[in-house]
Amino acid sequence: MRVLVLGGDGYLGWPTALHLSDRGHDTAVLDNMARRGYDRELGVQSLVPIEDLESRVAAWEEVSGRRIPAYVGDLLDADFVYRVVREFAPDAIVHFAEQRAAPYSMIDREHAVYTQHNNVVGTLNLMYAIAETNPDIHLVKLGTMGEYGTPNIDIEEGWLEVEHNGRKDRMLYPKKPGSFYHLSKVHDSHNLEFGCRIWGMRVTDLNQGVVYGQQTDQTVQDARLATRFDYDAVFGTVLNRFVIQAVLGEPLTVYGSGGQTRGFLDIRDTVECIRLAVENPAAAGEFRVFNQMTESYSVSQLAGLVAECFPGPVQVEHLDNPRVEQAEHYYNVKHTGLVGLGLQPHLLSDTLIESMFDIVSANKDRVDAAALLPTVRWQGHLKR
Repeated sequence: MRVLVLGGDGYLGWPTALHLSDRGHDTAVLDNMARRGYDRELGVQSLVPIEDLESRVAAWEEVSGRRIPAYVGDLLDADFVYRVVREFAPDAIVHFAEQRAAPYSMIDREHAVYTQHNNVVGTLNLMYAIAETNPDIHLVKLGTMGEYGTPNIDIEEGWLEVEHNGRKDRMLYPKKPGSFYHLSKVHDSHNLEFGCRIWGMRVTDLNQGVVYGQQTDQTVQDARLATRFDYDAVFGTVLNRFVIQAVLGEPLTVYGSGGQTRGFLDIRDTVECIRLAVENPAAAGEFRVFNQMTESYSVSQLAGLVAECFPGPVQVEHLDNPRVEQAEHYYNVKHTGLVGLGLQPHLLSDTLIESMFDIVSANKDRVDAAALLPTVRWQGHLKR
């Protein structure tokens, strides 16, 4: 198949492109390099050094003999989007090309507006390019488990059977997002379901949990193929932060009580989930939703796992939670769709956590310890 990966220079987009290429798909990437720009804006960098996109693509061709064409441009430029879709003529498009950090969207009004404009309008341009160029293209859209929030009922895979006043219907599962970023993903989901219902689009929406890990079977083949390892309090994820703090001898910073529970998955499972979705496309007119996670943990549980695995003393420090979220809550997520397609999950293990210690130890001179502490507060920039 011909697969176009949008956001193909990013943390997950790049290893996804390599995985698809390695599995025999004719793969291209598209990126506007905004993610590298966020690093410059925030004064941070990936823990693991990463090459520029041109060097990455050249390294993959050298290692594998397979070429990945690269398009540099922005989804907000509709003419560019139409041109690439016509020129590359993909059978499937994998869409990672959005601002992905909740804290970034909550910095202030400008960052909230930027996030929603970039994410929602860019996706609308893509929808029109597909509908007007080739509506048979299968769009695999990376959503987030954060769309659902933490309801006091089981979280289904995208849809909910509802009975009300004696009548029944199948409706999109109610959403209760926790940031302007997560809200942008909800808007995407509603727009894409509309596109399926009205235009007959084929869409798979992958509501992804928190991804951990930095290495895949492809990225380890050459240092130039490495993907990002984000650790800062804006773009980093909680497990990355805990691992780095343990290696540096810093306390593991748990927000609030640590009872917040989320879905997690290994980066190797992320790229495999996308392959499975690409190779088993949604039907025409179908808005298909998979909850892309393999297991769930509370923040306190993760801190305990890291402390248990680290070969040395580890302290845990509880900070005031900068976010507005439930400290304790019910969390039961259905996630059978991708397993049904053949996913064999890598569950979080001592071995995986220990391998992350090694990655951090090899690059600990690149850590800015101040960047580990939260600076963005959900209510901190309101003028009253």
